[in-house]
Amino acid sequence: MAKLLVAGVSVLSIGITGCTPVLEEQAERGTLLSQAESTITSRRAIADVQALVELGPRVTGTPVMEQARAYLIEQYTRAGYETKTQTFTYPKFEDLGSNITVNGRTINGRALNGSIAGKQSARLVAVPNVGQASDFAAVDVKGAIALVRRGEIPFLQKAQNAANAGAVGVVIINNESSDLYGTLGGEVQIPVLALSGKVGNSLFESQQSQVSLAVNTRQRTVTGTNVIAHLPGVTQPRVIVGGHYDSVPGSPGANDNASGTAVVLDIARNMAQTTLARQAWFVAFDGEEDGLHGSRYFVSQAQPSFLEGLDAMLNFDMVGVNDQLLVGGTQSLTKLTQATQSDISIFGSQGGSDHAPFARAGVPVLFFYRGQEPNYHTPNDKSVEPRLLDETSQVGFNVLKQILNSDTVSVAM
Repeated sequence: MAKLLVAGVSVLSIGITGCTPVLEEQAERGTLLSQAESTITSRRAIADVQALVELGPRVTGTPVMEQARAYLIEQYTRAGYETKTQTFTYPKFEDLGSNITVNGRTINGRALNGSIAGKQSARLVAVPNVGQASDFAAVDVKGAIALVRRGEIPFLQKAQNAANAGAVGVVIINNESSDLYGTLGGEVQIPVLALSGKVGNSLFESQQSQVSLAVNTRQRTVTGTNVIAHLPGVTQPRVIVGGHYDSVPGSPGANDNASGTAVVLDIARNMAQTTLARQAWFVAFDGEEDGLHGSRYFVSQAQPSFLEGLDAMLNFDMVGVNDQLLVGGTQSLTKLTQATQSDISIFGSQGGSDHAPFARAGVPVLFFYRGQEPNYHTPNDKSVEPRLLDETSQVGFNVLKQILNSDTVSVAM
């Protein structure tokens, strides 16, 4: 059997036989959990979410993540699994506090990920439309701070167009009232600040005003840690079940993504006393919010034969808010999921979560998701609905059983 070659992997604990929430014969038949068992599942999952949320924002490289990791290791061990940790490092972009001051009023914003640091005092010039090169040709931004709206073209292109037109800084206003979180995805030699539509739209009335732009950023190396759980001796799983357990700064991350972390843990509990558990690994990924670093590292350290032995990677991200459960990914797996649960909707899965590195490596993937919601990436992401965790756990569990009870899985990307 293939082995996963990882740097910094250590066995932290060998689990003993845990609770038996689902009888083995039920799992083998592929039936839904009973009502009583469903209630227990719901209570366990919401308890996991609450335990993680109470720790505070789970930002990679912070002491809070050590506490979150210890909690997950304890829970997996109680369920009968052994756990391993997989450590990795990466440069992390940090905003130390960025703002723009207009007419004596300081407005706090967020530096776009990748922006250089810089302070500029200059005219504020509103650029028409969304900051295409032709839009900059219509105004004089030389030596000025350009004010542009979000939309149509990438942030990087807006910033490069501004720099090419001679601007000394850029402020991008969200096309919604909420805060704007984003990444440049490339280099530009002027500072770039993002503002919510709520506070930023009024600035379009302040063009030609003298303003002060302060973008305070830095790069530092942080250490992330994946948690891997499996039954003793399972070196080549057929399925990886995962979700990230980190959150963005300032957000306790109930839905994003304590919800997915709890669902993965609950599926592991439900499988623990079945033979199917010997065909699965369960992974809590770190560093997702900074660019899928944990899942990318996991895939990069795996032998090709290990990845080739996988029938599927199931990813759970933001599954505790919004009634409609969505799935995306490999066509054969999305069709299997709809056949198992007819009211599930298929959507065009984007590459913004931990299934993406597996898909790029040729592993069939299935992404469980409930869509955006108002508290996304905010301090208000504090609660989820227990019944939605329960529903997601049951659907994921039953899809997993369908995959593992099949000798082969027909793959259509």
